[in-house]
Amino acid sequence: MNLGDNRASVVQAVDTGVLAGAVTLAWQRGNVLQVNEIGYRDVEAGLPMQRDTIFRVASMTKPVTVAAAMSLIEAGKLALSDPVSRWLPELADMQVLVDPTGPLEETVPARRPITIDDLMTHRSGLAYVFSVTGPISKAYGRVSFRQDQDHWLAEIAQLPLVHQPGDRLTYSHATDVLGIVVSRIEGKSLQAVLTERVFDPLGMADTGFFISADKRARAATMYRLDEASGLQHDAMGPIPVTEPRFCQGGASLVTTVDDYLSFARMLLGGGEVDGVRVLSEESVRLMCTDRLTDEQKRHPFLGMPFWVGRGFGLNLSVVTDPARSAQLYGPGGVGTFSWPGAYGTWWQADPANDLILIYLIQNYPNLSAPAAAVAGNTSLAKLQSVQPKFVRRTYDALGL
Repeated sequence: MNLGDNRASVVQAVDTGVLAGAVTLAWQRGNVLQVNEIGYRDVEAGLPMQRDTIFRVASMTKPVTVAAAMSLIEAGKLALSDPVSRWLPELADMQVLVDPTGPLEETVPARRPITIDDLMTHRSGLAYVFSVTGPISKAYGRVSFRQDQDHWLAEIAQLPLVHQPGDRLTYSHATDVLGIVVSRIEGKSLQAVLTERVFDPLGMADTGFFISADKRARAATMYRLDEASGLQHDAMGPIPVTEPRFCQGGASLVTTVDDYLSFARMLLGGGEVDGVRVLSEESVRLMCTDRLTDEQKRHPFLGMPFWVGRGFGLNLSVVTDPARSAQLYGPGGVGTFSWPGAYGTWWQADPANDLILIYLIQNYPNLSAPAAAVAGNTSLAKLQSVQPKFVRRTYDALGL
């Protein structure tokens, strides 16, 4: 079986200077079929991409945090229907904007409390700076992550919701808030909880919110593609080597292609991989079952018609109509689940074909172009087709 041709779009992007490098992986039916190590993890230093290169994966963090929360549900420590204010009193008695783009002072009371389910499906009424416009966007922009989780939450709780809890999906800090719920329930940092419940059982030794100093040389540099001057390495500083004050459950994990493969295999295996059970089959089924109403799917997602042939489970997109989904987002059988990251990282697990694909790059997006936040590519046209071509060519080569 020759998968070599699936590299072409990635190699071309590297050769033309719009991408520093990538690590991609194809796994099927228990076997790693291919790992591509293309280009450089640090262009200036001439350090090549390697299979064990460490990447920041942004929103690929979200399903991991949800998985940890699901294990707490299994332990009887919370339920999807529980009001979040049980652990986060800061979020009791929330106000909701009369007009999502209007003045922050014009609000009405929330009709019901925010629930754990609302957090996991982004239907809480919380937002991101880039997922809304107007005064509420500016207000989110003023909240700093350079503080501990309690102070951050206190600031977020002062902001009105952009819609009533449960009404619709607005991509948001909901998974960061879920991470705080998990941390408070267990009385430990989110890093400690994820290590105990996900990373250690799955052998994900290179995954966390920071890295040990001896791993720093393996970290991929974050690049920003400037239309005029090409790749720039001024987008982000190095990955921290000590645990951050606030472990963001929605955005700040680092990992390797093999570590994330273990997580994806666990989900594809109904909660179990290599004899180790992390979640029950029922928890995984809930994560991978579409929960959006038809009306909610009619709303664009970050400016895109994202729900064409697909729905949303517990922070996993789920293919419901492969033919319709493929027209916009590429191949994947019914039930295919995934969730990408803002830095161009992407993966999907396809139960119909027992197939997992992972695509890791480090490209800092222009967050003023909202779709970048969930792109498995980026907002820049020169990079938009690279990952979809890799996926289509892989499916073609496998005869799927």
